[in-house]
Amino acid sequence: MSKPAVSSRSVVRTLLAVTAAALVGAGFAGPITPASADAGGVPCLWAGGAHRQGSTVYAGGWAFTCRLDNYGGARWSRDGAVGRHSTVPNPGATGNPAGAFSPGARQPGSSYNDYCVGSQLIDGAEDIYEVVPNGSGLMWRSVGPITFWDFESGRQPSPTWRTGSLCVDGVLI
Repeated sequence: MSKPAVSSRSVVRTLLAVTAAALVGAGFAGPITPASADAGGVPCLWAGGAHRQGSTVYAGGWAFTCRLDNYGGARWSRDGAVGRHSTVPNPGATGNPAGAFSPGARQPGSSYNDYCVGSQLIDGAEDIYEVVPNGSGLMWRSVGPITFWDFESGRQPSPTWRTGSLCVDGVLI
């Protein structure tokens, strides 16, 4: 009897989750749970637009509320799935989020998020990405499959233009 195939994507996600849990458990990373909202505090960014603390926006079928994190920084808190149309632009995870999105914001992936596992190309447009701090700034981190995003127009991101031939020893060239 043959063993079921395990995708490299699921292996990478599992390793990332285990690593993050270990870092938090070891005290290397603090929790990023939102603190109580300050009505006049630091605004949250979404696609370059500033939103006041306590305000809620809707994107991809989800509600996001601007709150303060435990360190006094602005952070989007995902409040749950809703049946409302998006109230903010959703350009996708198409570049460095710094200066355009605050942590907690989510966007559909794009070819900007492509990466390699060995010689296999992983298409960035197959996932949803969330803005997370990375120590020196902000970055996009995969948080789930693209099927969790509600594309109101029915138009999903285009598949990547890249091919696996651009993967050399796990590096996208």
